[in-house]
Amino acid sequence: MMEIAISAARSQLGDLVRRAAHGRETIALTDHGHIAALVVSPQVLEDYEDSLAVLQYELRQARGDDSGRKSLAEVRAMLDADNAA
Repeated sequence: MMEIAISAARSQLGDLVRRAAHGRETIALTDHGHIAALVVSPQVLEDYEDSLAVLQYELRQARGDDSGRKSLAEVRAMLDADNAA
């Protein structure tokens, strides 16, 4: 993960956004040496959300809780997992 100070990122914002969007690179924006925000592609975020939904579903299944409704992200993730298998 690349880290860059917010002050330095101002002049490079377009390039940083393109790197995140097309290269799937995560860019950490720092403020006084501490990470303040991340620039990530929408696809990376969607992948994380799908993985989280699958893990939440598996946890509910392991606990024997099948009463919960499935979110769209959960259904999408389950279908993607079935297609990959």
